[in-house]
Amino acid sequence: MTPSSSSSLNADPAELAKFSELAHRWWDTESEFRPLHQINPLRLGWIESFVPLAGKRVLDVGCGGGILADAMARRGAQVLGIDLATKALRVAQLHALEAGTPDVKYREVSVEALAIEQPGSFDVITCMEMLEHVPDPGSVVRACADLVKPGGWVFFSTLNRNAKSFLFAVVGAEYVLNLLPRGTHEYLKFIRPSELASFCRSAGLDWVGTRGLEYNPLLRRYRLSGDTSVNYLVAARRT
Repeated sequence: MTPSSSSSLNADPAELAKFSELAHRWWDTESEFRPLHQINPLRLGWIESFVPLAGKRVLDVGCGGGILADAMARRGAQVLGIDLATKALRVAQLHALEAGTPDVKYREVSVEALAIEQPGSFDVITCMEMLEHVPDPGSVVRACADLVKPGGWVFFSTLNRNAKSFLFAVVGAEYVLNLLPRGTHEYLKFIRPSELASFCRSAGLDWVGTRGLEYNPLLRRYRLSGDTSVNYLVAARRT
């Protein structure tokens, strides 16, 4: 299935085009994707504080160029990364081949379609920095819940919707500090924790824990914290 094959896909063509144009720079640690490379060890460590990845079957939803998927495979997981951005997936596949990353595969398929094909198949599902880029984030959450095994873990990360997050994640990150290309995020697509919690409850996922992700512009470093007012991560478990 290609991004343009169905008008019913839960995807924004403009968003897919945006990330496809930058696909060749995905593994350049000094490129527009530098923030993803910087936060990857933090989110990987946070995931493993809940569940060791070695030996687990893992799905990375909205995997892009494969930064998180590749890292999880190197921790011993059997990883499938899915996305609808063709060019980004090709970059992910090429990187896995060049780096010799074991047990990582990539597919161009929507999470909703995969949920019909392989329900209850994964021990761990990650969906990072993706929910704020789709028309219907609740649909993604439901599909993740359908795909994970009973007792399995689902991890999300996204952006809170409030004045502070607009100032920090849009104005600050895109226009002042130039951490991200302008237009990367649309404020109205940001998701409050209460909204994501509602999606999780409706899908049969128990909200287990959450952490904030903060950036220090002086040190140019990210850290996990208790402040979820801008970026935040969520751990949920299938009942």
